[in-house]
Amino acid sequence: MNTLFKPKLFSLLKKGIDKKTITTDILAGIVVGIVALPLAIAFAVASGVSPEKGLITAIVAGFIISFLGGSRVQIGGPTGAFIVIVFGVLEQYGIDGLIISTMLAGAMLVLFGVLKLGALLKFFPHPLIVGFTSGIALVIFSTQVKDALGLDIPKVPSEFIDKWSLYIEKIASFNYIALLITLFTILVTIYFPRFIKKIPGSFIAIIITTAAVQLFDLPVTTIESFFGNIPNKISINIPTIDWTNLPYYFAPALTIALLGGIESLLSAVVSDGMISGKHRSNTELIAQGIANIVTPLFGGIPATGAIARTATNVKNGGRTPIAGITHAITLLLIMLFLGQWAKLIPMASLAGILIVVSYNMSEWRSFKSILGGSLFDIIILLSTFFLTVLVDLTIAIQIGVVLSALLFMKRMSDIAEKRINNVVDSDIIDDYSSLPEGVAIYEISGPLFFGSARRYTEVIENVGMKSKILIIRMRHVSFVDQTGLHNLKGTIKNLKSYGVLLIFSGVNNEVLIDFEKNKITCMVERSNIFSTFDEALSYAKEKIKTLK
Repeated sequence: MNTLFKPKLFSLLKKGIDKKTITTDILAGIVVGIVALPLAIAFAVASGVSPEKGLITAIVAGFIISFLGGSRVQIGGPTGAFIVIVFGVLEQYGIDGLIISTMLAGAMLVLFGVLKLGALLKFFPHPLIVGFTSGIALVIFSTQVKDALGLDIPKVPSEFIDKWSLYIEKIASFNYIALLITLFTILVTIYFPRFIKKIPGSFIAIIITTAAVQLFDLPVTTIESFFGNIPNKISINIPTIDWTNLPYYFAPALTIALLGGIESLLSAVVSDGMISGKHRSNTELIAQGIANIVTPLFGGIPATGAIARTATNVKNGGRTPIAGITHAITLLLIMLFLGQWAKLIPMASLAGILIVVSYNMSEWRSFKSILGGSLFDIIILLSTFFLTVLVDLTIAIQIGVVLSALLFMKRMSDIAEKRINNVVDSDIIDDYSSLPEGVAIYEISGPLFFGSARRYTEVIENVGMKSKILIIRMRHVSFVDQTGLHNLKGTIKNLKSYGVLLIFSGVNNEVLIDFEKNKITCMVERSNIFSTFDEALSYAKEKIKTLK
């Protein structure tokens, strides 16, 4: 268990952390705490729970994830991805059902970590992740239309089409002041950081709009008029468990666990690239699991690693879990001493923040890129997207995974048939003994797809870091899917930042077309892609002379 569960904080404390790093981390944690404040409240409100539950989640889960996690800089708390799930579980099973589902999900995450499934969760196809992420973004946006426009609707339907039908029916009741507050919040959230980067625009927007509503007594809905007072204390809440209903909670719990696991590991991978570090995926899953078991007992909702807040932490100098712990303490102090003012925040301002969040989550550029790719990836993308929006996120993930496996088997079957009918390989030069110093070769021996992409790209990066020129042989790469392209682009970007020249050889026409569509030919330059290995090697020998 010692090698399985090794929190980064304990390892760093054992080595020793200098005073300058501690000071920088504390300051970064305070900034992230301020960034997290409006988001925690907004995510809670959008999920259908009271605002303090979002704050409690960011405090308790944020502390546990940083204290026990496998990443140096991960910031934990409520995220936009959980809004759809939490809202759905609340509608069907109530608050006790949500608590039980979250705790079950936590137990599943711990089990994932113990069984060393951290690497397995990374194999979810990129189109699947983009599909449900974009779907969640659209659903979040649709939940905020009522507050953004100030519509007179007592209760918004949970179904997507019913929701928009009611919005159209009630559009005449819109409140122009609420709309102005929403637009002001969106503009300040987006553009304020261009002038002052240390203070989040969403925080400034909330202060200005709240002050304006109170000073001028503007007729808009606030947190207080909708939820009442925000408690300034944290207490333990034991749920009432109806054991006969326990089987019904496994489906939402599995969705929470899968989504939480994927998002936390994705955030950890992104932050690794930013700090040139390496997280411990199984430790991270166990920490996320413990956080989701403990947090609901204090009244919290599901939590995971938050990519935007983690990136903010890194950009402000955070380099150890001390920053994440400070972020949790900062939010605790704000809740205890300033919570009474948070109840005055206008709902339209929270809607503006969540509209920006939904836009950032939408991944429309990736969505557009995948639509220009292979038919298989398009089918996975659109199926997951429409199922998320129109049916249910749980079903979307389940069908998406099954569909990905079936389409992959179909694709591999087609490739095998092609190989049998066309056994041709004119690109065979395997003598690497005459390689000049500084030139390395790595050969990808099969399709670069979601099941192999991460491992291949990790090895390519490790090999590339030790050389000045890296030749990547692709004579046996029959196809590259969107996950492979996505990971390859990240690896190319990292190696280029270290000054490594990349050369490709043996790229077939289908893969080359995918490279062009996804701008990889621009990243490595078309002149560095060769049809045969001997051409690539001759070019590398000439280039290494100029680099010495």
